[in-house]
Amino acid sequence: MSGPHILVVDDEPQILRALRTILLAHHYRVSVARTGEECLALAAAEQPDIIILDLGLPDMDGKTVCSRLREWTQIPIIILSVRNEEHEKVKALDKGADDYLVKPFGIEELLARIRVALRHHARSQGDHETVIASGDIAIDLARHIVTRDGDEVKLTATEFKLLAYLASHADRVLTHQNILNNVWGPEYLNNVEYLRVFMSQLRKKLETDPKLPRYLLSEPGVGYRFVTED
Repeated sequence: MSGPHILVVDDEPQILRALRTILLAHHYRVSVARTGEECLALAAAEQPDIIILDLGLPDMDGKTVCSRLREWTQIPIIILSVRNEEHEKVKALDKGADDYLVKPFGIEELLARIRVALRHHARSQGDHETVIASGDIAIDLARHIVTRDGDEVKLTATEFKLLAYLASHADRVLTHQNILNNVWGPEYLNNVEYLRVFMSQLRKKLETDPKLPRYLLSEPGVGYRFVTED
């Protein structure tokens, strides 16, 4: 098989067996690990295309594994966990995870998240994109021009900076603090309401229905995600 290589990390044998069977059936190559240290060793030795990581490992917390992986690799990491608290999601994402699914989860949703993470990683490994397109929206990063259905959309400098940051990390969940730090600076880390105001303005300018956005999605209590459409 020549499909993408996935490293699944979980200490529950039944989950490892189930995920391995499902992923193999969808033509992925699969390796498994049961501890954080085993994950780190296999990630270094096998260089998988994506890591599916449980937070509750016997030897170390999954967030620690994320941090150690991010010291040397940008391999996409999808967290699987029974922990549904918003602060746990934020911590994992801030430690370098790309996405987060709460157990129990639907297999189709997991497969979709895997496809998205692989697409995003492939884009980030290629030439730096100067134009990012999704549906009827095109964002020209070099010329600072945004169009919708071919018509230019007038954005303020801050609105453009916010949109460009989200689009440059398309399909990845970005936490409120991550966005505030990178768009406005560390002194704005607690200004989540400020961010919400700017997101509302962007949606009014870019979304057909700002209350039911297609591109600028909220991850409640966590952050935002710019979604690309094929």
